[in-house]
Amino acid sequence: MKVQEVGNFFGEERKTGRIDMKLRATGASCLHGHGRIDIEERKLCEDGAVVGVLEICTFITSIGDFKTHKKECSTLIRRVKLLIPLFEEVRDLKLTISEEDLACFNALEAALNNAKILLLLCNTGSKLYLVLEQQEVAKQFLLLAAAFRQALNKPLSLDISDEVREQVDLVRNQFQRSKSLEDPLDAHLNSELLSVLSETHDCSKDKLKGLADMFKFDTARALMKELQALDGMKFYMGLHEGVPSSTWALDGIPINERGFDQLYALLNDLRSLFPSEELEQDGPELKKLQIAQRAGVEKASMQPASPDAGIDKGVLNIPDDFKCPISLDLMRDPVIIATGQTFERLCIQKWLDSGKKTCPKTGLSLPHTHLTPNHVLRSVIAEWCTLYGVEMPKKRAKGSQCSPEDKAAIDELVKKLSSPLSEVQRNAAYDLRLRAKKNVDHRSFIAEQGAIPLLVRLLHSPDQKTQEHSVTALLNLSINESNKGRIMTAGAIEPIVEVLKSGCMDARENAAATLFSLSLVDANKVTIGGSGAIPALVALLYDGTSRGKKDAATALFNLSIFQGNKSRAVQAGVVPPLMKLLEEQPVTMLDEALAILAILATHPDGRSVISAVGPTPIWLKIIQSESPRNKENAASILLALCSYDPEYAKQARETNAAELLTALATSREATNRAKRKATALLDLLKKQGYEDVDRRVEGLNM
Repeated sequence: MKVQEVGNFFGEERKTGRIDMKLRATGASCLHGHGRIDIEERKLCEDGAVVGVLEICTFITSIGDFKTHKKECSTLIRRVKLLIPLFEEVRDLKLTISEEDLACFNALEAALNNAKILLLLCNTGSKLYLVLEQQEVAKQFLLLAAAFRQALNKPLSLDISDEVREQVDLVRNQFQRSKSLEDPLDAHLNSELLSVLSETHDCSKDKLKGLADMFKFDTARALMKELQALDGMKFYMGLHEGVPSSTWALDGIPINERGFDQLYALLNDLRSLFPSEELEQDGPELKKLQIAQRAGVEKASMQPASPDAGIDKGVLNIPDDFKCPISLDLMRDPVIIATGQTFERLCIQKWLDSGKKTCPKTGLSLPHTHLTPNHVLRSVIAEWCTLYGVEMPKKRAKGSQCSPEDKAAIDELVKKLSSPLSEVQRNAAYDLRLRAKKNVDHRSFIAEQGAIPLLVRLLHSPDQKTQEHSVTALLNLSINESNKGRIMTAGAIEPIVEVLKSGCMDARENAAATLFSLSLVDANKVTIGGSGAIPALVALLYDGTSRGKKDAATALFNLSIFQGNKSRAVQAGVVPPLMKLLEEQPVTMLDEALAILAILATHPDGRSVISAVGPTPIWLKIIQSESPRNKENAASILLALCSYDPEYAKQARETNAAELLTALATSREATNRAKRKATALLDLLKKQGYEDVDRRVEGLNM
């Protein structure tokens, strides 16, 4: 996501007329959402707090297309991505955090908030001003690196997985080695800009055109956008009437008031490069330039438009990032899907309800259909609407939007669930199953009419078809996020597990899928894991149909994310059927099996069982010939086994592991994580005196 054309991207601070966000390595308060909060007053391990930090990280990693300082921005985003698994694991495992670790997390949150603002500055700020203050902006990236370095200075005492700890150590080392990454293009633009500004009054038209080409001001629209960005920076720095100059500040960057005056004068001069009719047609902002030229730049009002400014809604352009990629309308309830893309909730829900399991924008397969509210983007959209006098789209009203006829039909079906006749119950459950599958509004209304407890009760029915229809209806209802809580409250887990154990095959498959859907809520992973569901899922993995095995594997993968469920899965005997799937011909579930094994390999019980039944050649065969993601998981498993089992490492030394790992570590197609795992494994074998490996590692380091 690019967050462009947003003059007020700094939230509530706009109301104070200034920004005071100097970068700092530590601090008890930080910007969060739309106001300042005291992060010492809460524990990061609480769900809301961790979700807040993850939202900041998600927002940071979604910013792109930077105007300047591109190397610093991309490097910072890459490092923030490496920290996301740490926050996810703290959230998933409900870890208790010591005071020392809490101080580290608080400092990290402060640094992340400052990183968000600095990145937004480089994404949405004035390119002219960013180039003019190139060195000062670069200093802020070094200060930010120092903030992260201090926050990560002490190793965490949290009980996190080895993989996550490895990534945190990697980020710490990267920040410790941080240095200025000056972009030659930025330096060249800075030199040319200073040259033009030094001769503003007698600068030739050719020189102005050359500067416009370098800054890509090739249309009147591009010039207007630059003016909007400069307006926004000036306003938020406090350079307007009523704010004393002693308070001017933006992200620790010294304010160059004279530079603003020069840039406005330059923008007025650049107007001469475009036909007057283009300027007249290009909206109110360019008309401000004309007013400024007549009245004098220093006296012209360059404030963002107010709701009363009379903006022509036909001229105002909605930023692309505020539009749903499906409907192209301004989003009212933006949500994030598994691939990280944002859509309007209603649009993406209809897409998923139609049976599609891919991202509409990227075409990638969705590992799950959980929708996460994008609170940050919705806040930015709200601020943009306020700034430009646009009515903020209202969220979809709570409750269902069913027609009166549908409501009457659903109400009748819910009543039939309590019928004394088994056939009536079975048919009613089937009809509700179909309605819940096809229509998002029906899902809400069915639940509101009290169908969920009745469907849960029917899971105990001696009629297997009634069981099947009831559990499948619950599966379809669980797609609605609010219904997940209703299903859990109705005590559905135990009877769903019973259907999973003893129902017909279709019912067992849908019971597994229902458990997966419910486990998307982190708190439910614990409840489901302790209910006896995992052994029943393993049994389905043994004797289920192809679809049943996939449903079981998907549920087991999601449940195993919670640390406490890993040992349960191992004790339930999940490893042998997974190992069998690795060698199954034709290959049907290699991806799923490897993904689960990679998670289990982070647990001592998992490593012990995997090493006993999975010899080294299996992983090397996958590393040699499979997809990049499967190679990554195989390398991760092999590293975990060799790190904790000297005998397993000895097996690796006695095979051609070095050659294959070297190829993986240097492959252009391999994922970055796969390369890191391969290199770490080569280093491990080197330490154990394997001469051939030693030579290969030295070759890699040359």
